[in-house]
Amino acid sequence: MTINAPIILAGGSGFLGQALIQHLSDQPTPIVVLTRGPDRQSGKVRYVNWDAKTTGKWVEHLNDAQAVLNIVGRTVDCVKTNFNKKVILDSRIDSVRALAAAYQQVPRPPALWVQTSTAHIYGDTHDEILDESSPIGTGFAPHVGTAWEKAFAEADLPNTRRVVLRVSFVIGNGGGAFKKLVPITRLFLGGATGSGQQYMSWIHETDYCRIVMKAIEDSAMHGMYVVTAPNPERNVDFMRLMRKQLHRPWWPRVPKPLLYIGAFVMRTDPELAMYGRRCVPTRLMNEGFSFKFPDLPSALADLLP
Repeated sequence: MTINAPIILAGGSGFLGQALIQHLSDQPTPIVVLTRGPDRQSGKVRYVNWDAKTTGKWVEHLNDAQAVLNIVGRTVDCVKTNFNKKVILDSRIDSVRALAAAYQQVPRPPALWVQTSTAHIYGDTHDEILDESSPIGTGFAPHVGTAWEKAFAEADLPNTRRVVLRVSFVIGNGGGAFKKLVPITRLFLGGATGSGQQYMSWIHETDYCRIVMKAIEDSAMHGMYVVTAPNPERNVDFMRLMRKQLHRPWWPRVPKPLLYIGAFVMRTDPELAMYGRRCVPTRLMNEGFSFKFPDLPSALADLLP
């Protein structure tokens, strides 16, 4: 592998993929994005078609590559029908298995694989402080997270450094749930949801990208990490700080029945707003990672000046 060996990004069309492409574009390293779209070149970023299920011609790009970053996964911002649940689970497991099969087909596969997982793996845990040592929760999200990580653990990857990132709620203007929260709050509808006491573990998109870069550059980084800012906030405080940054007054909480009605209209899952977890990045802090946005006021000031 040379210093100009490419980084393979599996899944680049969504919010996190676009954030990573932008961040990686500032580096000298070439980027190969595995996408369901057509093959094309955009600057130093090469887009290569794959179906995220099977091997194919795209496999050749892994040979002599520097690292694989796999962030493939159908969005969970949807109604949890049985069909959608299957798509959410299959999209994650299939992409891991396809990449693992590709590793077996090239003589010099990447020495690093950074695999996305989810902080939702801990379930709805109220005030309990959660980190890498905490037990897995129960419910659909923990089931998905467990199966996702199990598929990665079972992959035959000799001499490959593996990093698993259990990512919390990433806030950024490019997409995701935060992009929906901003206009709602601007319309004077930024009240807390339900009791408002559920914790929201969050991380600024810049720090998320910086952690991925640390995984690429720091050969000592391995195993599983909780990827979240060190200061989670209760939903009521998160929304209060959002309103303050956007110069909006107090607004009453959204009771659970209205939340279910709103989720039905918006074709999403009300549990995304009602459930919470209080995660902290113990391993990252112990290993000296310095967050650019460790608290929510500084993060919101950057995103919503």
